[in-house]
Amino acid sequence: MSGSSLDGLDIAFVQLEEVRGQWSYQILAADCIAYTDEWAYNLKHAQQLSVPDFLRLHTAYGRWIGGAVNRFIADKNLELQVQFIASHGHTVLHEPANHTTTQIGCGAAIAAITGLPVISDLRALDVALGGQGAPIVPIGDKLLFAQYDYHLNIGGIANITVPHNGKPLAFDVCPANQVLNTLAQKEGKTYDDNGTLAASGALLTDILLNLNKDAYYTRQAPKSLSNEAAISMAFPALLQSEHATQDQLHTMVVHIAEQVRDAVSKYPCGKEQAMMLVTGGGAFNGFLIEKLQQALAPLHIQVIVPDTDTVMYKEAIVMALIGALRWREETNVLSSVTGASRDSISGALWMGHSY
Repeated sequence: MSGSSLDGLDIAFVQLEEVRGQWSYQILAADCIAYTDEWAYNLKHAQQLSVPDFLRLHTAYGRWIGGAVNRFIADKNLELQVQFIASHGHTVLHEPANHTTTQIGCGAAIAAITGLPVISDLRALDVALGGQGAPIVPIGDKLLFAQYDYHLNIGGIANITVPHNGKPLAFDVCPANQVLNTLAQKEGKTYDDNGTLAASGALLTDILLNLNKDAYYTRQAPKSLSNEAAISMAFPALLQSEHATQDQLHTMVVHIAEQVRDAVSKYPCGKEQAMMLVTGGGAFNGFLIEKLQQALAPLHIQVIVPDTDTVMYKEAIVMALIGALRWREETNVLSSVTGASRDSISGALWMGHSY
């Protein structure tokens, strides 16, 4: 899994078990392979390439993923234990209105390098069926994390799964870590560790009002954001201002918390006390979690941050589940979430070995 925050390639070796319809998982090994500056730049600017160069990057990135998986298997002593690879790739274009989404990282290349079966292109069929193709993690929320009422992932973009008419509904909420990280980089930091910079800042009321006015927030779910759309929502209101970085970070944190609150307030779960599972890199931002809990307290929703591995690798865990369901030819993307014309069994299968 590679997310919009571009911190690296998440790899999780996951053991999944299903007994009478009840799924469970165990992370047996996991790592985040940091991107070099060159890879981060190439992925971030992939959309600007010519068609031939784009296709070369697609292949090269797939071969790089394959090599990273091989090293992971060797380092963790997992030879002959991996049944298949489920690869999300990295999203470089997402236009569901045009029935188009692209995650680069060629599945055939990964299969050729690893000699293992590979399941890739996990979003394409849903988008072809008129869906948003995102978020796709709610199948994991339904099958692996059903004890929680709400499921919030704070990555480059914050997305959430909520209850709606007895079915899960999910959508992208707002820009998140990719904006916070961009602001932190102005201060020479990769990210705002624990939200320390944001906590030292002050709220910029006018900018907060401007951020909250974006038309995206008035749209009904299902809905999703491309990386470019998310960035354009937060900038230039922040980057073109002359306020201190700490104040901009503080304001963006409050914006995220308020948008999550506004989103879940439309989907009450009917409990006196509800629980929200929070994962993704933003779960390590103590100031953001504090502001989120304050915003949700009037709604009687308790924020739960799980163990570190689940926080870091939940999306990779769900990709493994999506791959397992595809292997079994069972539904792995829910139309109630994405707005597609039907549920789907999504993912292209590349056999990396011969018989």
